[in-house]
Amino acid sequence: MIAMPIYEYRCRACSHVTTVLVQGYNAPTDLSCEECGSGDLKRIISQTNYHSSPADRLSSYDPKARQTEGFYRDSRNIGVHAEHMLNQAGVKPTEEFRNKLEKLRTDPSSVIKDSDD
Repeated sequence: MIAMPIYEYRCRACSHVTTVLVQGYNAPTDLSCEECGSGDLKRIISQTNYHSSPADRLSSYDPKARQTEGFYRDSRNIGVHAEHMLNQAGVKPTEEFRNKLEKLRTDPSSVIKDSDD
């Protein structure tokens, strides 16, 4: 099996990030920026993603904290505030509530579709 890591380099001249698929274990040589052609590149650590469970999302949610733009773009966060408020009040969400929330998270446009009926 051949390892094929992906390396990312930031150009020191224009800040463009170049992604390189590498065959084997040796770092590539003679690289140049895709944007400006400069050879002055610095290897950077790639961004990573991780998955958190719905329970982790809810337990880490702070309604007083300022949320990032990414928080609002992620449909998995729809209803987190409502779930938080129910937990604070000691109310267990009904099955109907959970089903509607899951439908919203998986298909946010369903709100518009359902209101058209």
